[in-house]
Amino acid sequence: MTPAEIAPKDRLIVALDVPSVDAAEAMVGRLGDSVTFYKIGYQLAYAGGLPLIGKLADKGKKIFADLKMHDIGNTVTRGVESVAKLGATFVTVHAYPQTMKGAVEGRGSASLKILAVTVLTSYNDDDLHAAGYRLGVSELVEARAQQAQVLGIDGLVSSPEEVGSLRKIVGHQMRLVTPGIRPAGSASGDQKRIMTPGRAISAGADYLVVGRPVVEAADPKAVAEAIQHEIAEALG
Repeated sequence: MTPAEIAPKDRLIVALDVPSVDAAEAMVGRLGDSVTFYKIGYQLAYAGGLPLIGKLADKGKKIFADLKMHDIGNTVTRGVESVAKLGATFVTVHAYPQTMKGAVEGRGSASLKILAVTVLTSYNDDDLHAAGYRLGVSELVEARAQQAQVLGIDGLVSSPEEVGSLRKIVGHQMRLVTPGIRPAGSASGDQKRIMTPGRAISAGADYLVVGRPVVEAADPKAVAEAIQHEIAEALG
């Protein structure tokens, strides 16, 4: 699928960052047909949310399993093999070469797409240096993108600030998925590298991950539809 073939509605991934399966199902019910793509991350996965992947997939929804795997290669391979059986569309691993290689091996011929997380959107250069990295955010993101491309990874997760430079590196061969999306007027929370939906799409993002601005809204459906409208406008 080329970027032009991705429907505007499918480009919004709503993060089900809620404390229980009941809360997740209630949110999906409130959003109804307005949202086609959901993210299940740590909070919901550890609250019994993994079976929800198959349940939502059976209803025609796409699921982003944001599990951020990182371990020895064999362990990642076996983990991805298991996720591939759940019906997810995307799964994340951290962008370390051994981890990415193991993930690609575990995916095999399944339709599951592997996304490599470059640098978390809550990090800036100072955070990386404090963690022992000598590179800054932009340099590390670009280095990991080049490694991911060589290893056969399907897409990258980065902040919207890096999307433009990544698109120059990977062209349209890899999907670019961006968290750190905040509609105008929304609080940034713990995110440090953020952008509005329209600007992120214009920069070259394929998919936008939005959690709190939607799931904590008084009218989540209205917010989701407003973001989708902004995406469509940015696409022209």
